[in-house]
Amino acid sequence: MNKTIRRAAVICLLMVLALLVRATWVQTYQAKALADNKNDRRKVIAQYAQPLGDIIVGGSPVTGSTRTEDNDLAYKRTYTDGPLYAAVTGFGSQVYGSTQLEGIYADVLDGTDPRLKNPLDALEGKQTKPGDVVTTIDPAVQRAGFKALGDKKGAAVALDPATGRVLSVVSTPSYDPSKISGASASDGEAWKQLSADKDMPMLNRALRQPLPPGSTFKLVVASAALEDGLYSSIDQPTTSPDPYTLPDTSQVLGNESASDPCENATIRNALKYSCNTVFAKMAVDLGQQKVAAMAKKFGFNNSKQDMPVRATASVYPSDMNRPETALSGIGQFDVSATPLQMAMVSSALANDGVLAAPHMVSKVVNGDGDTLQSYKDGDSTRIVSSSTAAQLRSAMQTVVESGTGTNARVDGAEVGAKTGTAQHGLNNSKTPYAWFTSYAKDKSTGKEVAVAVVVEDSDAARAEVSGNGLAGPIAQKMMAAALG
Repeated sequence: MNKTIRRAAVICLLMVLALLVRATWVQTYQAKALADNKNDRRKVIAQYAQPLGDIIVGGSPVTGSTRTEDNDLAYKRTYTDGPLYAAVTGFGSQVYGSTQLEGIYADVLDGTDPRLKNPLDALEGKQTKPGDVVTTIDPAVQRAGFKALGDKKGAAVALDPATGRVLSVVSTPSYDPSKISGASASDGEAWKQLSADKDMPMLNRALRQPLPPGSTFKLVVASAALEDGLYSSIDQPTTSPDPYTLPDTSQVLGNESASDPCENATIRNALKYSCNTVFAKMAVDLGQQKVAAMAKKFGFNNSKQDMPVRATASVYPSDMNRPETALSGIGQFDVSATPLQMAMVSSALANDGVLAAPHMVSKVVNGDGDTLQSYKDGDSTRIVSSSTAAQLRSAMQTVVESGTGTNARVDGAEVGAKTGTAQHGLNNSKTPYAWFTSYAKDKSTGKEVAVAVVVEDSDAARAEVSGNGLAGPIAQKMMAAALG
């Protein structure tokens, strides 16, 4: 073989090797990046080439799939009672992507999750039968909350205190995800209308809209005071003038009613009458660091609250001066909380001072119903002592029996609650937020539930806005449904 032929052969061999290396690199290292490329139309076509897996509530699917006729995406997502469960499912759209459970478990629901493939499928590159996502949502509780909120702008969350299972996530006004799941002109028009709506129906208010919690936050301050030893009992008189002049200022803080017995009131009576003066001074006496530490234990300032949908962090502020600390003690200044967070407060107190981590999914299964991933109950953390929890439950029961929370009574059940009316706008110029956080236990069945409700806006006159009046009846219906 002459030199020219040998050189040509070597060059050809090197070129073949280069092609093999490149092909191996693409198949081995770049395959996922190419498959995940949002501009790759083939990925979207494959995603909707077969009916999608479902999101399951109470043993039945609340999602489905239907055959399309006007594009190359064979199937699109449908929803049963879409507005009722939108705060749980999120949306899955051929054009606008996916959110919440639809987004988190997209690979399971469209059949591309590697765990769904058997070895032969993986070798042949087949798309296998999609899986399902099984939630912890109780349809009776979800429906009760959604119906009770009605036309009001607000949200509600219900938890099982012992397990952390999320029984209900409601946000109103809601929307129908089916109307934006396809790629038609009507889907585009629906998206524009939803995006422009000033009431933001696609916002999950239950998990992602922190608002001033008002007097419901007094449970956190009372927990700090008892745990710190500032007061040894909920029936020990506090040192609390009425009215109370905020420290280092001439600003005077009063109570909702000047006739309420708030001067030196016990924690029990201060919660019963919702005495601002008592808890504002209590926060100052404790100092912001101790209140912040207790708030953190309950879940405030946690930027990674996943259930598995990520909730926006509730906030207890730092670097406050003393008058600001006083206002934080009544859930004002820059304190903010989601309904999920305030349900967690009641849940921990109901569960003997132990907070079970909230979770909305019980398991993920393949197309044959075999479990791919399960989420155990009982991932819990002690927040306050058993004694503190018992005392605060007793005080919350007093709120329901003879205080500001009488609308929460459930026949045959132990019920405790705390109301809240949070200021809104400059100098409280806008309609206040109405809050309610509560728990209920049926000793005969062992069932229990913790609920938090916020009514952001309603058709009630401003003077009629109260936690007990607006949010209390909603919580009551949800608790009754959970115990029924």
